[in-house]
Amino acid sequence: MVQLAANLSMMFTEVPFLDRFERAAKAGFGAIEYLFPYEFPAPEIASRLRENGLRQVLFNAPPGNWPAGERGLAAVPGREAEFREGLSRALDYAAALGCGQVHVMAGILPPGVAPLTAASVYAANLAWAVEQATGAVVTLLIEPINHRDMPGYVLNTTRQAAEIIAAIGNGALKLQFDLYHCQITEGDVTRRMAELMPLIAHMQIADVPDRHEPGTGEIGWDYVFRRIDALGYKGFVGCEYRPAAATEEGLAWCKRYGV
Repeated sequence: MVQLAANLSMMFTEVPFLDRFERAAKAGFGAIEYLFPYEFPAPEIASRLRENGLRQVLFNAPPGNWPAGERGLAAVPGREAEFREGLSRALDYAAALGCGQVHVMAGILPPGVAPLTAASVYAANLAWAVEQATGAVVTLLIEPINHRDMPGYVLNTTRQAAEIIAAIGNGALKLQFDLYHCQITEGDVTRRMAELMPLIAHMQIADVPDRHEPGTGEIGWDYVFRRIDALGYKGFVGCEYRPAAATEEGLAWCKRYGV
C-alpha cells in the first residue's frame, strides 16, 4: 500500500496554512508536503509537525517572485546569485524541519533567451546545488511540468529530466514524477513510471483533466496504484490536487489506497 502525503498548499485550504497540519493529521495522514514554507519561521512549522505527529517529506526551493509569475530560477540567466541564496535558505529549512527532499524549480524561459542558453545555466546551477545538498544530506528533485498549466516552463518531459539527472550524476539529484503532468504531456504513465523507477524519489498525483482528486477524471487509479506497489516504490506519493469540494468530502479514495 502506498504512503500518501497531504499537500497543504492545495488541500485543507478551508483553514489558514498553519492550521492545516492538524486537519491533515485528523484525516489520517502521517506525512505532508507543500509548495513553500518561507512565509513562516521554521521553528513554528517544526512545532506543528511535532504536535501532530507528521513527517515533512517535500517542499520547494524559493521560486523567485511567485505572485509576478516566476516559477523557479534554476534555468534563468542572470539570476544565479539569487538562485544560490534561495537554495541555501531551502537547505536551512530542510535541516530545521527534518526534510530530506527539496524540489528545485527550473523556471519559465525568459523572452529573448535561447533554450540552449537556459539549459546551460540550468546545468551549472544544478551541479552547484547538488554539491551543497550532498553536504547537507538532502536529495534535490527536478519535476517536468506540463505547458498547459505552466506555459514556457523549461522542463517538460520525463526524458529531459532523465538526461539531466544522468549528466549531473552524483546521486543527489532525483526525479519528482507527477502523474498529472506526465499524463497531459506524454501519456503512457505507468510504462514511463516503470522505466524511470530507478530515478524516482517522490511521486505526486491528481486526476486529469481538472486536477481534482483521483476518481474524478480519466486516469485508472486501481491499475496505477497496483503498479506502484508492484514496482517496489518505497517513497511517498504527494496528493497535489485541488479538491473538487471540501477537502474531507473527497477523501474516500485515499482510504482505499493508502490512509
